[in-house]
Amino acid sequence: MRYQVPGLPLPSSATRQKTLMSDIDYWQSKVGICVEQHQHTVGKLAGMRPSNSFTKWVDLLIIDEAERLTPTALELLRDHHDRTHLAIILIGMPGIDLRFRHYPQLYSRLGFSHHYRALGRDELIFVLDRHWTRLGKTLDPEDFTDAQAIAAIERITRGNFRLLERLFPQIARVLKINQLEAITDDVIEAAASILVIGT
Repeated sequence: MRYQVPGLPLPSSATRQKTLMSDIDYWQSKVGICVEQHQHTVGKLAGMRPSNSFTKWVDLLIIDEAERLTPTALELLRDHHDRTHLAIILIGMPGIDLRFRHYPQLYSRLGFSHHYRALGRDELIFVLDRHWTRLGKTLDPEDFTDAQAIAAIERITRGNFRLLERLFPQIARVLKINQLEAITDDVIEAAASILVIGT
């Protein structure tokens, strides 16, 4: 059974690194408490357990935009992993694994790195169909307006899944503010103009 909690906001440069670690400890405990309560409810656990056992229910930590972590934060995460054996996935921009080579103690613990390729045409249509549905619309690649929208998204995101996920909240926002019904290439251009998109 897997449980998911909302992403923690990344600390600003002014935030002390220990705040990051205390946030991780807090959410580990909070998720652990929820899991234990569920286990009691379904009858898989009986009796009270020590409070320090709550964190044992969390076995994976996923950190997005890991390239924003400072060397001190990376060292604290490495130490946390060594002490608790918590598995950690670091997600970042291409080349992040090369940056970790500068930190031998951390780099020696990396199991592997995986570079996600750009979405192919069929994969892109599959993902877009779900985004259209979430917005209460139906995607028809044969429709001229939808075909133009798909082409605009392909051109702007170049099949980058993370960029696609950042783009759609902005598309929803443009539709709502302008009281529009159709997702057109103009809507997508307006949504993309809000984002900071690198080359």
